[in-house]
Amino acid sequence: MLDDFVRAIALVLVIEGMMPFLSPDGWRQAMIQAGRLSDKTLRTIGLASMLIGVLVLYVNH
Repeated sequence: MLDDFVRAIALVLVIEGMMPFLSPDGWRQAMIQAGRLSDKTLRTIGLASMLIGVLVLYVNH
């Protein structure tokens, strides 16, 4: 189980690193825009992302 967790974290790092590697300026602009969002909006986006992730894991299990 620990191996699966480490692999999942590694995959997240690969995916998260793709945007700044492929388009640093686009990534920077996206982060500036994200910084302008309210806490409530960011929390809503985070919650939706987590729920979608859990749903995908559940469906593919």
